[in-house]
Amino acid sequence: MLETRGTPTVAIGLVRRQMEKTRPPRGLWTPFQLGRPLGEPADPVFQRRVLLQALGLLERRDGPAILEDFPEDPPNWLDTPGWVPPRLPNCETPDSPAGWQAMLAREMAELRPAWQRAMQRYRRTTIGLGGQGPESWPECAARFMAGELPTVPLHHTAALTLRFLCDDLKAMYSETAQADGAPPSSRQIDAWFWSRTIAGRLLVALRSIALQSENNALKTVGGRFFVPAPYLPR
Repeated sequence: MLETRGTPTVAIGLVRRQMEKTRPPRGLWTPFQLGRPLGEPADPVFQRRVLLQALGLLERRDGPAILEDFPEDPPNWLDTPGWVPPRLPNCETPDSPAGWQAMLAREMAELRPAWQRAMQRYRRTTIGLGGQGPESWPECAARFMAGELPTVPLHHTAALTLRFLCDDLKAMYSETAQADGAPPSSRQIDAWFWSRTIAGRLLVALRSIALQSENNALKTVGGRFFVPAPYLPR
């Protein structure tokens, strides 16, 4: 509708196959991590290059459905040499809801000083979607592991309660990983979280619980939002 009224538009997308199907009048595909269509955070010079290339498509007249690829990877997409992940307590994968609760609480307590340093460093936190404080997360997760369907006042369905609990966990650990020194790449954070933390193993286990649930909403969010495809069990 905007185009037919004389206003040119351009879309920036992260999933090329989706852009090919939806055929925007002008589209720039950026081969970056989902959620980062302009590249990595805190890199305005690179982000400006992405925006300028996208805006440059507004001058094209060889459409319809122009689709162009952005040719670069973000500079800080590369791993940070010498990055040391936060220290974690030694523990085996739990085999009961109570075990998961205890091990997650222990791990979060170990990481809390680093998380607080991260909040001081960046003067913000991105947690809060779940509607409950970090001290409540281990118990809430354990209740789902036990087959319960708890809710919180902010989210009146178990599916949303668990989805945003998982989002808050991932956000806290991501912030913690960036507390000291040169920030790690997103790939380094992901590899640390999904391969070495109890929280990462918990989210994989919660995904399995959700997929086996008779609650269709829980099954949907578990399959789509908990664990990125590269870190699904093989």
